[in-house]
Amino acid sequence: MKIKKILVSQPKPENNKSPYFDLAKNNNLKVDFRQFIQIQSVPAKEFRRARINILEHTAVIFNSRTSIDHFFRICEELRIKVNTNMKYFCISESIAFYLQKYIVYRKRKIFIGKGKFDDLTNLILKHKIEKYLLPLSNSHKLDIPKKLDKLKIKYSKAILYRTVSCDLSDLSDVNYDLLVFYSPSGIKSLLKNFPDFEQNDTKIASFGNSTAKAVRDAGLRLDIKAPLPKMPSMTMAIEYYIRQNDQI
Repeated sequence: MKIKKILVSQPKPENNKSPYFDLAKNNNLKVDFRQFIQIQSVPAKEFRRARINILEHTAVIFNSRTSIDHFFRICEELRIKVNTNMKYFCISESIAFYLQKYIVYRKRKIFIGKGKFDDLTNLILKHKIEKYLLPLSNSHKLDIPKKLDKLKIKYSKAILYRTVSCDLSDLSDVNYDLLVFYSPSGIKSLLKNFPDFEQNDTKIASFGNSTAKAVRDAGLRLDIKAPLPKMPSMTMAIEYYIRQNDQI
């Protein structure tokens, strides 16, 4: 079955620069976007029950922009003034730059990785005496805490937000040839909304190893996987699949 209609489990891009628009134009496809998951804040009252004192920590580890938003949100809700000597360890440059939304960037101690947590651990080890705060979602991956445990780093896990499934009931009568997922939570949302989902001829594409594993663990067939050495993006992998199957 040829791919003509694609559903991407992400919000629609705000501008027209998404590679998905080029993919649709170049291959005569219809591409729709729909958010499968949403982020909910953990209320300050609930956070207090975890008995985590933010001011006892001397450094924060950020692995996403969302973690930055919710760290400063909870500080505001609890009326906590973050010490100007607080150190910020960011997994990538883009995440570090996002800090400018909340702090005077040039006046803070900011340490930047190269996109992977393993790169950041070398910096963390150079500051091993710090007590770290790790803002996370309720459905966080276990790899970062495990690595910190292995390095014997003092840290606290702070669950500041939740990843929950969106209501997708309006899609019950809509059929797509390809479903594109970027996180295990997206697969979870699909099955929560449609517990009797049968894949049949529908193709599934996934980005990242954890998402691919979630597809297979759910008993579904994974047709397209990214990133790969010669296809670092999802759209490149989809276009390659289309051309390999003589759709053009």
